[in-house]
Amino acid sequence: MAGLLSLGALLSGCSDPGWQTKDISGLMPPLEFQLTGESGERVDAQTFRGDATLLFFGFTHCHDVCPATMAHLDSIMGELDEEARDDLQVLFVSVDPARDDPETLREYTANFGPEFVGLTGSEEQLDALTRRYRVTYGYGEKDSEGHYMVSHPSAIFAFDRNGEAQLLIRQDDEREDVLSDLRRLLAQG
Repeated sequence: MAGLLSLGALLSGCSDPGWQTKDISGLMPPLEFQLTGESGERVDAQTFRGDATLLFFGFTHCHDVCPATMAHLDSIMGELDEEARDDLQVLFVSVDPARDDPETLREYTANFGPEFVGLTGSEEQLDALTRRYRVTYGYGEKDSEGHYMVSHPSAIFAFDRNGEAQLLIRQDDEREDVLSDLRRLLAQG
């Protein structure tokens, strides 16, 4: 959440009146990363070009924001026609690589559908990606059983088919607004 405070100040500029959620085109860089996919393979952003892409940071041991956001996206995607769903992917980037190995990510994203892809990376890779989009994450203290929480942003970044940043979708954005913007993003060809 704290990572979004600095992001909010940056995003207070003008936006396209046709978008219902926050237009970030021109304010954020294109989608770029080198991470590890849920099958253990090295992947980069080029792997996902050609489809509209939603980028969400989280971790699989999250008890509230992550599963709620993923289920919300899955529900919204269920309202899109099949062709649109085939042209949209959700990249769930775990910022907890110590617990979220590729197998754990694969099992987690399988709960939401084939459009959901789990990714993670080294601390250096994750730091580079979160810095790129001006968000932060951090780890809480371990309890007596070794469990800990991870702070992370709750917003979703939306990129067009060319990997250009287009939208920031926030938790309080209305469902119909998100659906409208996703349809518009997908129609851009």
